[in-house]
Amino acid sequence: MGLPLSRPTAIEAKLLAAAPFIHRVGQLDVRLARSEAEVAAAQALRYQIFYEEMGARPTPAMAAARRDMDAYDAICDHLLVVDHGLDGRPQVVGTYRLLRQQVAMAHKGFYSAAEYDLSPLLANSTPASQLLELGRSCVAPAWRNNATITLLWRGIASYLQTHNIGHMFGCASLHGADPLLHAAELSYLYHHHLAPPELRARAHAANHVLMDQLPAASIDTRAASRALPPLIKGYLRVGALVGDGGFVDRQFNTVDVFVVMPVDRITSRYAGRFVSANDPQ
Repeated sequence: MGLPLSRPTAIEAKLLAAAPFIHRVGQLDVRLARSEAEVAAAQALRYQIFYEEMGARPTPAMAAARRDMDAYDAICDHLLVVDHGLDGRPQVVGTYRLLRQQVAMAHKGFYSAAEYDLSPLLANSTPASQLLELGRSCVAPAWRNNATITLLWRGIASYLQTHNIGHMFGCASLHGADPLLHAAELSYLYHHHLAPPELRARAHAANHVLMDQLPAASIDTRAASRALPPLIKGYLRVGALVGDGGFVDRQFNTVDVFVVMPVDRITSRYAGRFVSANDPQ
C-alpha cells in the first residue's frame, strides 16, 4: 500500500533500523520508542483514533498539531507496533503507553490517579513487585486483528519480565459518556469481576458512576459480555478485575472502568504464547 511520506504516523526506515525490536512477524514488529519521532508518530495515531474516529475533544494545541499529547508522554515508555510495509515507508499502527511505579513516584504520580483513588494498590506494592500503568491503547482500523494484538501483548509480556512487575492496571473505556447506555456492561463487570478490597481502586466522588445499576439475577451475562469492547474482553481473558465505580470522561466521550491485572494470574499458557526465549529483552 503506497503511503505518502508526509503521513503523520510514518517513521524513517533508517531510524528504526538503528534500534532493537522485541519481536517480528512478517512486516510487523513490536518495539519501544527510542526517539522523539517515534513518540510523535504514536501521538498522531492516538489523535486519529481518539479524536477523529471516536469523537474526543482536543485542546487547541492538540488540534493544531493533530497529535494526542500530554505531560505524561515525556516520562512514559511507548510500546509500538510498526508495519514496515512493502514500499519502505514504515508506520506506527498500534501503541500502548507504559508507566512504571518508580518512574511515576519520581514525577507527578500515575495518570489514573486523576480518576481513581489508587491507595489500596499503592499500599500493597513493593520495590520487588511494582505497579505498571497501561494507557493510551489504540490500533489503526486496518490492523485490528489478532496479529497486531498478539504483538502488543508480546511487547507487554517482555516488559513485565524486564521490570519485575507485580500488577498491571489502567482505565479501559466504554464508548459514549452516558452511563445509562452501559448499565448492563457495568453491572456485569461489578457482579462478576470486582477486585478484592486490597486491589480495588475507587472512582473519585466528583465523577463516580455506580456500576451495580442492575441486580445480578437480571443480567443476561452472555449479552453483556459480548457487548464489552475488545480491549476489556482481552483484559478479562488474562485475569483482569475491575475497580469500584465508572468514571465519566467527557473529553474522551467515554465511561471508564478501572482494571487491574495481577501478573501471577497470567498463566504459563499465556506466558508461553506471548514470550519467546528468542525475544530480545
